[in-house]
Amino acid sequence: MSDEPTRDQESLPAQSTDTGEVIGHRRGMFGATNGADTSGYGGLVRTVRLPGPTQRPYGSYFDEVADELEGALEEQELDPAQVIEKTVVDRGEVTFHIAREHLLAVCRTLRDDPALRFEYCTGVSAVHFLEDTGRELHAVYHLRSLTHNRIIRLEVSAPDADPHVPSVVEVYPTNDWHEREAYDFFGLVFDGHPALTRIMMPDDWQGYPQRKDYPLGGIPVEYKGAQIPAPDQRRSYT
Repeated sequence: MSDEPTRDQESLPAQSTDTGEVIGHRRGMFGATNGADTSGYGGLVRTVRLPGPTQRPYGSYFDEVADELEGALEEQELDPAQVIEKTVVDRGEVTFHIAREHLLAVCRTLRDDPALRFEYCTGVSAVHFLEDTGRELHAVYHLRSLTHNRIIRLEVSAPDADPHVPSVVEVYPTNDWHEREAYDFFGLVFDGHPALTRIMMPDDWQGYPQRKDYPLGGIPVEYKGAQIPAPDQRRSYT
């Protein structure tokens, strides 16, 4: 039997071969640092690792998308190496990590270029990595091309001290409420959003509840005369 790769094998997405970027270690089930681990997993130690960049060829349609995006950026006199910080293929999906100041230009290019035509953004989600110093807040955009039946992701990061990223509502209007939700829960400020207000929490709420450094808190609940304390005040198993 020939050892030459088949067409199906050639089309499979690549996977990053390095071990990624280790940004920290987390102890216990929830990463509590004040000794109040109530989960019973106080001895659990996990490595916090972000995927590293993937080397070409990426496989699948990812190379074609990357080539077209880089070519379109060059036509706009933008340096792709300055715009795309890294490209990651992980678990069969591709993510382009974009410098936040170039996010709008990339979104317009992905939407309007006939060879790309990512017409639809299904939303933006946010992640807070306390250990990722200088880029603790990440915004992840999920894009779909209805023309070419393709899916990609964009990711931008911002520090806690300067949580600003451009709003993409003028390019993808469907992101209006998604950006408000990311602002409400993570404190990401989407510059240029038409009405960046809280969407779930009360307008006078203090802080951003889904950040990793947000206090657990708790609401006293009475159950047959017993009071349930806040999570960080319950019995510790360590």
